[in-house]
Amino acid sequence: MQVFRYAAFTVDPVGGNPAGVVLDATGTDDATMLATAADIGYSETAFLVPLEEEDKGEFGIRYFSPRAEVSFCGHATIATAVAHAERHGVGTLRLRTKVGMVTVTTSTLEDGLVVATLVSVAPCSVPIPDLVLAELLAALRWSADELDPALPPRAAYGGAWHPIIAAASRERLADLDYDFSALAELMDREGWATIDLVQQESPTVYHARNPFPPGGVVEDPATGAAAAAFGGYLRELGMVAPPSDLTVLQGYDMGRPSIIKVSLPAEPGSGIAVSGSAVAL
Repeated sequence: MQVFRYAAFTVDPVGGNPAGVVLDATGTDDATMLATAADIGYSETAFLVPLEEEDKGEFGIRYFSPRAEVSFCGHATIATAVAHAERHGVGTLRLRTKVGMVTVTTSTLEDGLVVATLVSVAPCSVPIPDLVLAELLAALRWSADELDPALPPRAAYGGAWHPIIAAASRERLADLDYDFSALAELMDREGWATIDLVQQESPTVYHARNPFPPGGVVEDPATGAAAAAFGGYLRELGMVAPPSDLTVLQGYDMGRPSIIKVSLPAEPGSGIAVSGSAVAL
C-alpha cells in the first residue's frame, strides 16, 4: 500500500490542507486504514478502492482521521483526484462514499497544474436549538452580540454536518481561542464534523476557520465539505442568487492559506461544486 501526501486547495506546499492519499487500498481492512491515518497524522487520509466489476471511472473511497472514520472529506477528495490525474490522466471519477455518490472532475491548466471539482451530495440545513447554540458559543468563548445577524446560525450538510456560525467582524474571526474539550464533547454528541466559522468580506468572498477537535486537530486549514455545506446554506436561505460563484479563504490565520472555489447551481437541492488545486508534499 503506497501512501502519497498532498496539500489541497493550494498551489504552494506551504499552504492548503495536507491529506494522505492511497490510490489502491484493495484488501485493506478498517484497522489498517485507521492505523495508517494515525501514522500519517493529517486530519484525513483517503483510501481509494478500484471497483473491477464496474466502469473504470468508479471507485469506492473511505476517509479516516487519526482517531476515526469520517463519512466524507472534501479536501482529501480533491487531493485524491489530483493524485490520480497526475498518474492516470484527467477525467471524471465517480466515488462511492459513505454518504452517496460524489463525482469529481479534473482538468489541466495552462501552467500544468491540475484542478479538481467535486459535486457534493444534496445539501440541506436546519436551525440549531437555542440551548445547543448557547452551549456552542460558550465553548467557542463567543458572545451572541459578536454574531452577524445577516447570517443566522444553522447546522448545514453537504456530506457531513457543520454548524455555520458567522462573525460580525474579521477581528472576531481572527481571535480563535476555544475550549477544546468542551467543543469536542459537544460536537461528538451532535454529530458535527467541524465548526464552520465564517465572516463575509463581500457578497462573493468569505473568510472561514474550522475547529476540528473530533479529529484531534485544533483547526482545519481548508474544509471542502464545510464549503459545500455553506454554499447550500446560502442558496437555501436565499442569500445569493444562483447560479453564482463564491470564494472561501481559509487557513490564512494559521499560516496555511487556502483558496476554495464554490459554485452554486440554480436548481434547488442540487449538489454544490467545490474546486481547488492540490500539490504533492
